Amino acid sequence: MRVQLFGHPVPRSIVVLAMLEAVTVFGALMAARVLRFHFNPHAIDYDIGSIWARGMLLASATFVCAMAFGLYSGRQRARTVGILVRVVASVGAAIAITVMGLYFIPNLWIGRPVLAIAGVLVIAVLLVLRLGFLRLVDESSFKRRVLVYGAGRRALPVTGLRRRSDLRGFVLVGFVQRPDEEVAVPAQRLLHSGDRLLDLCERHEVDEIVVAMDERRNSLPIRELLDCRLAGIDVTELVAFLERETARVRIDVLNPSWLIFGKGFRRGSFRLQSARTLDLLLASALFVLTCPVMLVTALAIKLEDGWRSPLFYSQERVGFAGRIFKLLKFRSMRVDAEAAGQALWAQKNDSRVTRVGSVIRKLRIDELPQILNVLKGEMGLVGPRPERPQFVEKLTEKIPYYVERLSVKPGITGWAQLCYPYGASEHDALEKLQYDLYYIKNGNLLFDIAILVQTAEVVLMGKGAR
Repeated sequence: MRVQLFGHPVPRSIVVLAMLEAVTVFGALMAARVLRFHFNPHAIDYDIGSIWARGMLLASATFVCAMAFGLYSGRQRARTVGILVRVVASVGAAIAITVMGLYFIPNLWIGRPVLAIAGVLVIAVLLVLRLGFLRLVDESSFKRRVLVYGAGRRALPVTGLRRRSDLRGFVLVGFVQRPDEEVAVPAQRLLHSGDRLLDLCERHEVDEIVVAMDERRNSLPIRELLDCRLAGIDVTELVAFLERETARVRIDVLNPSWLIFGKGFRRGSFRLQSARTLDLLLASALFVLTCPVMLVTALAIKLEDGWRSPLFYSQERVGFAGRIFKLLKFRSMRVDAEAAGQALWAQKNDSRVTRVGSVIRKLRIDELPQILNVLKGEMGLVGPRPERPQFVEKLTEKIPYYVERLSVKPGITGWAQLCYPYGASEHDALEKLQYDLYYIKNGNLLFDIAILVQTAEVVLMGKGAR
């Protein structure tokens, strides 16, 4: 099951887990104070306001850091050791942020011994809570029971949902075949369709019906679906169901009317102005903070390739509304990487990458000069990755709706970059487009902030770099 948070569907299990962990962090801080002062009630400040403020500060910092390390990502596949590393790193970062915050609010000072004890308690309790809870939410009793009305080609994408993150919110009860409909789904998943739809749903304790008929004209069972809806069973269109469960817009079942009449795709003045304000503030701060890193990178490139070698790589990319702009990157490939003048996809273990280039690409340092593109307004911090004109022209011809990516500014990071590895083929472009369309449909300021926070995991863990 998923709940809507700021227009973005989030698994209910992750929401509950975040709330439990916030309470745990708050309780760990209180327990640490008691342990530090040896249960001496006269040594502990019981001022309600300061207790809540201290607890909220540490809990908020822990939540943000846990999100940054991917602990609230529905796509997280790390096992016990990986989760332990992320928990320790996020708690350590949260304590550091809390200490910096306390310098600005000295009246809330907690004390290093208390924070150290709280950190150990939080790490231990969060690890046990997370491992136990994640096993618990995998039980089918915590998921919605879904029946798919239709068994033809349009229903096939439901059978293709095999990733744990895609199946976290529901259990597939089965498919109902319509008269004169050719079956494309596995025969063993078909349900007997001789009964009334409502009776079938009640027998199998169905919570939601997903309408996935190949042909809906003059054959949609309006009365039966309405009876189910009035009985408390949700009725959902296939495109909306797949969008909710996979966090992407599936192009293979998409139709133009859904894009036109569906919710989302809001590009009002507040959305545009708030995004631009966020870009200017964060890009300016990021430029100041990363100046030392960029200076060291520039020196390393010059030392490897000579002082006369170019430092930056300027490349034409397609931006908002199809406008061409020059994208800046630190040069990470040989000067003659595209001597023939032909645009080439970057490959894994690309032989054209220099030694310094392999490091800065892994750490995403080569992307830092794009901060200047953001300040100039050619890009945003968050958005679809800008592609080269040659690729855009080719992909627009082959992939439906590809041109819709140009309805927003391209970004340094984005939803597709978080959800899918580095794109280096037409198939990858198709997969990433589905995540880009999801972002364009559901984008808002808080979603942008969440993407920026989660980008920290991509950088720190070196995910998807080439």
